[in-house]
Amino acid sequence: MTTLSPENSLSARWSASFILVRRKPPIDKTEWDGFFDENGHLAKSRDFICVNILERGLHPFVRTEAWKFLTGYYSWQSSRDERLTVDSTRRKNYKVLCEMYEKIQPLLENLHRNFIETRNHIAYDLQKLYDKDPLGNVLIDKKRLEKILLLSYVCNIQAEYQQGFHEMVMLFQLMVEHDHETFWLFQFFLQKTEHSCVINVGVGKNLDMLNNLINFLDPLFAEHLKGKGAGAVQSLFPWFCLCFQRAFKSFDDVWRLWEVLLTGKPCRNFQVLVAYSMLQMVREQVLQESMTGDDILLACNSLIDLDADELISSACMVYAELMQNEVPQPLKDFFL
Repeated sequence: MTTLSPENSLSARWSASFILVRRKPPIDKTEWDGFFDENGHLAKSRDFICVNILERGLHPFVRTEAWKFLTGYYSWQSSRDERLTVDSTRRKNYKVLCEMYEKIQPLLENLHRNFIETRNHIAYDLQKLYDKDPLGNVLIDKKRLEKILLLSYVCNIQAEYQQGFHEMVMLFQLMVEHDHETFWLFQFFLQKTEHSCVINVGVGKNLDMLNNLINFLDPLFAEHLKGKGAGAVQSLFPWFCLCFQRAFKSFDDVWRLWEVLLTGKPCRNFQVLVAYSMLQMVREQVLQESMTGDDILLACNSLIDLDADELISSACMVYAELMQNEVPQPLKDFFL
């Protein structure tokens, strides 16, 4: 039996609480404002707020401001005046980056074939992106989105641009009012989630740890995946690249999961426990029908219109189960 540190023991109790207790209403504007004193300093602890976000979620009216804390756009220790200064600085820095980009764009077009290919790739992805709501109202400005994606590509050597980023940035554009907020929130989101959705940084590690988790918690399923299901888990990289965006029935569900990932609760790299929980949804079908790799992938891709709260609850149950066992060092280092 693993000896839990006080922090991990507390996290286990939080996850158990989340599982057993019906979710309370999300944190609304009145409650959120009550977390601050007269100078705009947080009067509640970061852990208190993050646990409440895990267990309850955020009302849409407070999501934008709360995400600025969760991503690191704002410091948790900042005052109201300091946050106004941060906003001004972020806006100015974004303007400087845009001006820099405009100056070097001709050079990039002439000397860097990858830039032309990436720009064409972004344009193609945006062309396919559906930008209207069910009533036909335009939701986003694709030109603004293209500018942010190109700037992100030029400024971010590690993350570059990959298919799916246009969908992720669209969700940030829907959440905030200004382009500089969209740009910085996306950059901070990538960093805060340890680039877990970036192919050349975090996706491979996530898939390896998902394999390790299956081997540890479900040896029977692991044995099947090693045989007939060979390669099935590695083929699930779109789950991580898109941060599960296409698995949900609404944008609110996507935001609900993403804000939990940003809290770091109940543990680090919670996205892998989410992926494990999704795999468990098709487990019985895979074993009963003795599915091969392609069929397993097809079954996994059919997991759409999921409920974020139910998936988070299932992943918390996996975490609680993990905490009851003697966890191998690689998993311990990854999650704890």
